[in-house]
Amino acid sequence: MPATDTIAAIATPPGVGGIGIVRLSGPLALNIGESLTDSSLRAKRIQFRNFYDNTASPIDHGLCLYFHTPNSFTGEDVVEIQAHGGPVLLDMLLERVCELGARLARAGEFSERAFLNGKIDLTQAEAIADLIDSGSRAAAKAAIRSLEGKFSTQIHQLRDQIIALRTYIEAALDFAEEEIDFLADKSLGDRLSNSITTLEELLAQAEHGRVLNEGLVVVLAGVPNAGKSSLLNYLAGYDAAIVTEIPGTTRDVVREQISLKGIPLHINDTAGLRDSENPVEKEGIRRAWEEINKADTVLVLIDSLIGLTPEDQYIIDRLKTINYHLVYSKCDLLTGSSRPAEAELYISTKTGEGMDDLVALITGDLSDYNQDNRVFMARRRHVDALIRARECLLQARKIFQESCAGELIAEDLRKAQQHLSEITGEFSTEDLLGEIFSKFCVGK
Repeated sequence: MPATDTIAAIATPPGVGGIGIVRLSGPLALNIGESLTDSSLRAKRIQFRNFYDNTASPIDHGLCLYFHTPNSFTGEDVVEIQAHGGPVLLDMLLERVCELGARLARAGEFSERAFLNGKIDLTQAEAIADLIDSGSRAAAKAAIRSLEGKFSTQIHQLRDQIIALRTYIEAALDFAEEEIDFLADKSLGDRLSNSITTLEELLAQAEHGRVLNEGLVVVLAGVPNAGKSSLLNYLAGYDAAIVTEIPGTTRDVVREQISLKGIPLHINDTAGLRDSENPVEKEGIRRAWEEINKADTVLVLIDSLIGLTPEDQYIIDRLKTINYHLVYSKCDLLTGSSRPAEAELYISTKTGEGMDDLVALITGDLSDYNQDNRVFMARRRHVDALIRARECLLQARKIFQESCAGELIAEDLRKAQQHLSEITGEFSTEDLLGEIFSKFCVGK
């Protein structure tokens, strides 16, 4: 539905700069721009103009750009005013355009209008914010690929496969009276399997994109004095955590953000895991398990001088399906006769031994993948939607193999299609849109 009001915002960051931009979008944008400049504005022209207040006194002068609907970012009439970048000047300009009929834009409202007007889909809108917030070149390149529609294209292709399957099955249901049993066609199972394979490949790419966007959460866990805090300090490059010989020094979660091989990492050092009656330590241990359960990867630190203990084994058993790795610390203290087996990863934060192998273990193939020109930016909600779609396709294939119940297969395919449409915004709720765009900066 076309907007009936005109919005305005300062589109450049706060502070002093050579240039500041005030952006307008909506049906009154041209009228407001012409009233502000006391002149006519033409589309596809960069025009130098004076900007006047309500007494016809000049506020400033600069450039005006007018984009006629639908040839603009939002799909509406858009006017951009480029003035000098003083905060007071920009506030005066913003106040003036609001006097002329605009209202202040909400955070992300320009991008929201672009989405609602069909100029971009939801993944492209999110890619705008991700591009602005990029913390590395690899992240910026991935965001650009999403903004260009690489992610959306793959979602649409997979959705089209599912729609074709739905069409086939629903047609077979419509002609159930015919002697030919369309649902007995073995190629239908192959097509379901091919769609599942395609989705799983897309899910793997999205998960890599999510890590590049949000960062990989790595939790350091283990019994007290296993070397967790020493490892955190080594990776952070400074003494982020207190290290002493006293067991249980770390009581709360110590968080650091670093980058390894271009991959953003959230490293969380946690309290030593053991039985304790100390209420403060017990709370620290509870928080430690809370962090472990949310981690992408858990590094279980084991003192190589002591070896694997029953306490270590209890931690390992409790991890269950969580992705974890055993890391033997303090290997510089081992004697020649007790050197570790090749199969284990031993490290020393004093000598640096094994640290390159540890970095490779943490980043895995992510460090190579973020240089791949195919990688796109993704978010947790994208991954979750793909997982739900995969579950629906797996259920549809199971039903096909066991009973060929066409109505149930068609329903699972419908749900899978809906989950994919959530990603691009073709199926969305106002709450979802509000949550997404509220996190954008004002003026974008």
